[in-house]
Amino acid sequence: MSNDDFGMESMLEIFIHETEEMLEQLDNILLESERAKSITEENINSIFRITHTIKGSAAMMNFNNISSLAHSVEDVFYILRENPSKLSMVFDSIFDLVFQASDFFKKELEGLQGSEYSEGDPSEIIRKLKQQAAIIKGEQPADTAKESSASAGKPASEPELNGEDILKIRVFFENDCGMENIRAFMLLNQIQPYCEDLSLVPANPENDSALAAEIIKSGFLIVCKPIGSFDDVIKVVESSLNIKSYEVLQHVEETSETPEVSSPLQTGETSSSFSAAPDTQSSNQVKTESQNLSKGVKQSLISVNQAKLDHLMDLVGEIVTAESMVARNPDLKGLRLDNFTKSIRELRKLTDELQDIVMSIRMVPLQGTFYKMDRIVRDMSKKLNKKAELITEGGDTEVDKTINDAIVDPFMHMIRNAMDHAIEPPEERIALGKPEVGRIILSAKNTGGEIFITISDDGRGLDPDKLLNKAKNNGLLTKPENAYTEKEIFNFILLPGFSTSSNITEFSGRGVGMDVVRKNIEQVGGTISISSEKGKGTTFTIKIPLTLAIVDGMNISVGCNIFTLPITAIRQSFKITDESQIIHDTDGTEMIILRGECFPVVRLRDLYSIESGIENIMDGIMIQVDCGDSGYCIFADELLGEYQVVVKPFPIFLNKYDLKNQGLSGCSVLGDGSISLILDVNTLKND
Repeated sequence: MSNDDFGMESMLEIFIHETEEMLEQLDNILLESERAKSITEENINSIFRITHTIKGSAAMMNFNNISSLAHSVEDVFYILRENPSKLSMVFDSIFDLVFQASDFFKKELEGLQGSEYSEGDPSEIIRKLKQQAAIIKGEQPADTAKESSASAGKPASEPELNGEDILKIRVFFENDCGMENIRAFMLLNQIQPYCEDLSLVPANPENDSALAAEIIKSGFLIVCKPIGSFDDVIKVVESSLNIKSYEVLQHVEETSETPEVSSPLQTGETSSSFSAAPDTQSSNQVKTESQNLSKGVKQSLISVNQAKLDHLMDLVGEIVTAESMVARNPDLKGLRLDNFTKSIRELRKLTDELQDIVMSIRMVPLQGTFYKMDRIVRDMSKKLNKKAELITEGGDTEVDKTINDAIVDPFMHMIRNAMDHAIEPPEERIALGKPEVGRIILSAKNTGGEIFITISDDGRGLDPDKLLNKAKNNGLLTKPENAYTEKEIFNFILLPGFSTSSNITEFSGRGVGMDVVRKNIEQVGGTISISSEKGKGTTFTIKIPLTLAIVDGMNISVGCNIFTLPITAIRQSFKITDESQIIHDTDGTEMIILRGECFPVVRLRDLYSIESGIENIMDGIMIQVDCGDSGYCIFADELLGEYQVVVKPFPIFLNKYDLKNQGLSGCSVLGDGSISLILDVNTLKND
């Protein structure tokens, strides 16, 4: 890959990441405003800035379809920004249009991340947006383009802003900094929040790379009307990167604290554009203020590729393993090494701290995922003619980035099901004595090493009789109907191909969805359970680990083999004292009676055909584990102790053995260099 290709790929990654963040912010503003039935002046400005930035970034990347659509949205909100009272003229339609534009942007970004990308056609959305702009202005759509150019380009060659409260600054970039036209556009975006009106000469530099040569030669002119003090704008220029010098051409409010002309920002450089030079004291004061401002304005957050974080976590895992191998080296047995022991303790303290920091870097709040669900409720309410609201709690709860990505699809399925199946139409809810607006509650809380997430609604609830009949007709029953508990009946909806909907719609009815939900949740080490009351609502409870990278585990042995069980899955461990506790099912399955309940027994020795190991059940150890709403017992030789293990995926060449479905989720390197296989309690026992 050439340097140019690598540079373009990096720019594309940055463009996609930043645009996705802006679109998420845009959706949140629209949802909040639609619920409030008004758009504040601040939100109008925010939407304008977001679409203006997307327009410029897309134009820079040559994505003309994205740039054109963003330009059209920007045009509408430029007009509304000048006269917010006109919002009422298009209030009913503007939200749907901007949401359509947002969906178009997201679809394009998704396409850009694929192997083959073909541009979408936003012409229909653009046409409707131009109609909205024409309605707001009271003009014909044909006149919209002329007005639109004012919002994006500002002046063409000569700035139109004049008056005593206007600030004009000519800026020069450092020699050979490159992409001067884009840097000018980025500086314009930095200044924009501090100005009522803003112009740039040459105009629209982001659209023409040829303007870079002109900017190198003559600089570029900023003409603006500051909202507050002129100093605010000047300080932004001073603190920006790659600025060689700047000249204030028009500055009415001259004070001793703000010099008319700045000194060069690079020591030892001069600029012929300076018409005068401030005295030494003033110059030093400006430099000090610029340095202080720079410290305060520099962004303290950075975006990092997730692959780098994964690699960093792998390295930390290697360090933790290496530290354990050194501390437990068999050559050190029997030796009294006080200084060595002290050093090892200090090393362990530092590796533990490093591990905690790296894990915290990977943690992201669930709020972003919750916001996406809000959009689904809004869209489905309109399409299904239902009234519903999503209430979120615990959005600041953090989980590992990998887990956060894995639970988005399950959440979407469950919210869609709640809207389509559970929430009744308004007239039906009123007849039942329920509030007209249905409620879906999405909440999360941290309970130590796990996250509990509940999705509940106040809709129809599940009908056990209907579910049981459906399961019977589909041949899913494995025991007499009256032997099924209510929870077991509810779990039928998690089976592949099971659907209670008689009509196929764009949202449900094909028997695909809840089995995918269970599969995705189990893949990240989680479990799902269901509770419901007919006519009152349904609650799904999801339990997932905080992270998949490092887990607290209990090491157990079977013969010469070592296995690791996640501590969160273990309910208790005990020795068998009476063989009468062991019984056999009709199909020969070994069962154990605990407190009046029967639990299946899984012998790891038999399951994995291990030649060595304890066979007599009285001599080994029994470990009771939780698996969703049920549980079972694992029989092993002995417990080796509790360890914090680094989870390693299996090598790719082992994929053909489908180890994930044979009760193994990964492996770990122990302190003595041996390998421990990590058990997955969700797939270990085959039904």
